[in-house]
Amino acid sequence: MIYNCIVVDVTKSYSNQAVHAEVGGVIRAHSENPTDIRSIAKKMVEWKEIGRVIDLGCGYGWFEEALEESTDLIVGVDCLVENADPFTQNAKKTAKEAIFITCMLPAKIGFPSGYFDLVICAYALYFFPGVLPEVKRILRKGGSFVAITHSEGMLEEGKRFFEFRNLRTVIEEFSAENGETMLRKYFQHITSVDYRNSLIFHRGDEKDLGLYIDFKREFIKKDADPDLVRETMLQELFKEGEFRLNKNDKIFLVRN
Repeated sequence: MIYNCIVVDVTKSYSNQAVHAEVGGVIRAHSENPTDIRSIAKKMVEWKEIGRVIDLGCGYGWFEEALEESTDLIVGVDCLVENADPFTQNAKKTAKEAIFITCMLPAKIGFPSGYFDLVICAYALYFFPGVLPEVKRILRKGGSFVAITHSEGMLEEGKRFFEFRNLRTVIEEFSAENGETMLRKYFQHITSVDYRNSLIFHRGDEKDLGLYIDFKREFIKKDADPDLVRETMLQELFKEGEFRLNKNDKIFLVRN
């Protein structure tokens, strides 16, 4: 099922499901930490209590892609209608019913208060931190909210070449460093897990590194020419034989 709310343009990187999934493969292939962050997040949830799930900023269903736990309903909310079909396909693997809502967050989410057992927001809350009061409203008492986010050090290895001020400003809207402080405005019961990781590229991995940088171009283009950033980092890879990128993330688990 697909419903519509407000549709506007956002980060173009997320509109191509095939590229998004390919970049996910690059991240897995070059991660120093071999554990999939989704598997850690899933273990933090008491799935026997979960029937209704909503994923905010769901994209193509990246989190649902890794689910094995059965649920009654998974709702995906995303501003890109292109993600409707792939999200629904991923959600239907484990859910009896899947609904996709095209909506620009933060916005009123058209479900009753306390309706959902689990709210998920993976690598998206920095785009719409104003949705937190709505998360509290739609999450049932005793329900769980899982938020996965980046460290403010994302792409820090490139900072000796470029000033990524806009990138940092975006991530600071909800980061590994300030996420708990922001969540405490609405929730009391918060735990978190640091996911320490680096992406490591070697000579011969130029295609993968280039793809990863290209995927971040909408993040960095206000700070620097993305093509120049890409070329500079590829030159560093060729010069040094190895190039590492900060990929430290954090998982927050909230109990309502």
